[in-house]
Amino acid sequence: MAKKVVASIQKGIGKEFTKVIKPVVSEKSGAYSFKSEMVSNALVEEYLKK
Repeated sequence: MAKKVVASIQKGIGKEFTKVIKPVVSEKSGAYSFKSEMVSNALVEEYLKK
């Protein structure tokens, strides 16, 4: 089923977005968690600099 989702994203407007997974450090425990978002291809570098 995942293949169908990926295939539909690659058609049309879906090519203009990238799924970005960014590690985030917890202030309480110092452990890493991961935050994922769909970001426009033009804004990927800016998103990762945050």
